[in-house]
Amino acid sequence: MSWITRVRNALPFIAKKPSETPDNLWHKCPACTQMIFAREWEDNLSVCSKCGHHGRIGPRDRFAQILDENSFHILPTPSVREDPLRFRDSKRYADRIKAARTQTGEKDALINAHGTIEGTKAVVGVQDFAFMGGSMGLAVGAAFVQGVEEAIQRKCPYVIFTAAGGARMQEGILSLMQMPRATVAVRLLHDAGQPYIVVLTDPTTGGVTASYAMLGDVQISEPNALIGFAGQRVIENTIREKLPEGFQRAEYLLEHGMIDMVVPRKDLRETLARVIVYLSPTARAAA
Repeated sequence: MSWITRVRNALPFIAKKPSETPDNLWHKCPACTQMIFAREWEDNLSVCSKCGHHGRIGPRDRFAQILDENSFHILPTPSVREDPLRFRDSKRYADRIKAARTQTGEKDALINAHGTIEGTKAVVGVQDFAFMGGSMGLAVGAAFVQGVEEAIQRKCPYVIFTAAGGARMQEGILSLMQMPRATVAVRLLHDAGQPYIVVLTDPTTGGVTASYAMLGDVQISEPNALIGFAGQRVIENTIREKLPEGFQRAEYLLEHGMIDMVVPRKDLRETLARVIVYLSPTARAAA
């Protein structure tokens, strides 16, 4: 043992070697590349304090941020037939699902919970982009219907946080069938007199945008979220024109009437509570 090591052990206030620094002490913002203390990143709801970039978060963090503390219960993920086409590309689809479950700790890409938002009842669904890009397959379709049915039973709104790259290609036509399935579920929710509120997060694209992501009674988005159907490069190659700056970003869609409001993450909880009370006045009284 060298004398430097002996002194460091005897005097703990001496800084440790860089290699001994915890790996999770800092977070690098993917937008501005600034290094931010991980604690500061978490305390700021995974939003960069330097540039305002809204990081992607999973269902558990989203429920904790939106729903009242100790008020919510996560619903069990519906069981569906897995790998119905026995699909294989560079890997087996079954192996991809297994890897995604190991990485996220979730059974699939859409999780529901019921609880209250500032005292107002709501069922909240959150898509997890970390689970195979939040892609929409049989399990996501079943979970969406589950959330709608739970909202109808509890006589409260259904709030969905979307984040997806589109339909899940490994399930072929079965994934595309979830688009009309979700549309019918939204109609049933409306027939029951309950609001449907969509919060678009980065990114929301493909078949999800073409179905339930754009059917809300109120369309809210987080700042600078990517929202669209086809990619910008595909559109430019098709129409042979350069698209405007900021095309498919939340602020552009707001300016052109595609969504109703852009709300920073720190204000989402309060905004949702206000919208729910406005659309469903009995929600607070029944909570």
